[in-house]
Amino acid sequence: MKQIKWMSAIFAAVMLTALAGCASAPTHESTGQYVDDSVITTRVKTEFLKDPALKVAEINVETFKGVVQLSGFLTSQSAISRAVDVARNVPGVRSVKSDMRLK
Repeated sequence: MKQIKWMSAIFAAVMLTALAGCASAPTHESTGQYVDDSVITTRVKTEFLKDPALKVAEINVETFKGVVQLSGFLTSQSAISRAVDVARNVPGVRSVKSDMRLK
């Protein structure tokens, strides 16, 4: 009887160890990645301020792992396209997602 309990305990320990190995990796950014993304966000905003057509626009910029997401309301489709082009040309930007809308 003791042998069955002992074997059950060992089996449970082995199974728990195996399941722990199946845990997914964390999806959050490392500190270095966060700093890199902050630098990219700042560079994109700086480029927007340099552009007369985009300087007055209220565009929100967020970056995660080099992917820039733009959101906000602009007055024309050409301004939206210009904002995407400007963001795309900033060093370090891997891709640009646009959630901008027309006013």
